[in-house]
Amino acid sequence: MKITKANSSYNCFMASPYFSSKHLTYFSVYDKYLSKFINNEIVFVEIGIFSGGSLFMWRDFFGKKARIIGIDMNPEAKKWEAEGFEIFIGDQSDPMFWIDFFEKIGDVDVIIDDGGHTYEQQIITATSCMARIKDGGVLLVEDVHTSFFSEFGYPSKYTFSEWAKSKVVDINARFTETDLPLTNFSRQLDSIHFHESIIVFSISDKCSNNSPINNRGVRDGARDFRHENSSMGLILKNFRKLQIRYPSIFKNKKLIKLAKKSMNIYTKHTARLRVLKLKKYF
Repeated sequence: MKITKANSSYNCFMASPYFSSKHLTYFSVYDKYLSKFINNEIVFVEIGIFSGGSLFMWRDFFGKKARIIGIDMNPEAKKWEAEGFEIFIGDQSDPMFWIDFFEKIGDVDVIIDDGGHTYEQQIITATSCMARIKDGGVLLVEDVHTSFFSEFGYPSKYTFSEWAKSKVVDINARFTETDLPLTNFSRQLDSIHFHESIIVFSISDKCSNNSPINNRGVRDGARDFRHENSSMGLILKNFRKLQIRYPSIFKNKKLIKLAKKSMNIYTKHTARLRVLKLKKYF
C-alpha cells in the first residue's frame, strides 16, 4: 500500500505521542468509513487501547467535538483519564459488562473492536453492541484474520468471519418473498463490508422490508426466458396453453391451488438438483 498525505488516519497515527500498532491496509478502511464523523459531536469507543497511542490518534482524527472512550482489561489503562479520555475496565466477552457500560454511556456512534481478537470476544461484542449504535453508525472489527489462524481455533464453523457471513441471511430476510425469519439484525443491520482483516457493519434505523414493485410503463409482450430451456419452462408453457384453451377449468380455485402446490414441489426438487451441480465451486 502506498501511504500518502491523503490518508488522514495514517497521519494521525504517525503523529500520536504514544505507541500504537496497526496494519498498513487499515488506514484506507478507516478513512472510507469514518471520515464522515470528523468534526462532529460523536461518541467513539475503542476496545483494546494497550499503550494509549490510538486514543490520541482518534482524538486527532475526529476533532475536539468527539467523545473518546477506551475499553481495556488492564486496570493501569485508567491513567489515560488524566489526558481527557474516558476509560472503562472490563471483559468484552462478558455480556453483563456491556449492559452496564451502555447504561452508563448511552448509545454510541462508532465502535472499533481492537481487543483480544478471539471468536468469543468478537461475536459477543458484536451481538451486545449493535443495538446500541446510533443510526448511521458503524461497528468496525479489526484483525479478523484470526478467523484463519489455527491458534485461535481455525478451521471451525464458529469463527467470527463465519458468524459475520451468517448475518447476510438476516439482511436478506427483509425481502418479503423469502422464507427467512426477521431478526433484530434484520431491523438494524443495513450492510456488511468485508475487507482483508477488517469487517465493517453499517447500522441504520431505516432498514425496512423489501418487496417487488412495477412502474406504469407499457408492457411490450416480452417473453420471460428465465426457464425457457428447462423442464420448469416446459411446464409453465403448457400450463399457459391450458389456461387459454380451457379457461373454465381454471376458474376452479381448488384446482388452481393444487396445481400451484404441485409446481412449487417440483420447483424445489429441480432447484436441489441444480444445487448439486454447484458442489465443485464450493
